[in-house]
Order: sequence, then C-alpha cells, then structure tokens
Amino acid sequence: MSFVVKKAIQDYAKKKNLQVSGDFYAALDKKVGEFLDHAAKRTNENKRKTLKPYDL
Repeated sequence: MSFVVKKAIQDYAKKKNLQVSGDFYAALDKKVGEFLDHAAKRTNENKRKTLKPYDL
C-alpha cells in the first residue's frame, strides 16, 4: 500500500532545491507504515477506534 503522493514529495523537494531518488518513495512509505502501525497499536491498547495525534 502506498501512503505518499510522489508529486507532493517532488514539489516539496523542488521548493528546497533538491531532487528525489527513485528508492526514496519506498523508504518513506515504509516509515509512514511504521508510524501508522504504532499509532494503531496505541489506539487499540487505549480501547479507542479513533487515531489521534498523540498516538504517533
């Protein structure tokens, strides 16, 4: 599953005068997935159904 929008990352990089390597997107998707898994676990442990900012 892809969590990031490549165009948004490219636009951000362009504003910072940077380029994005092809494998960056997969690494970023993996990291976002880890954040989401952690947040989901914390949400479930607290007997909630809603992800909240502090779950990150």
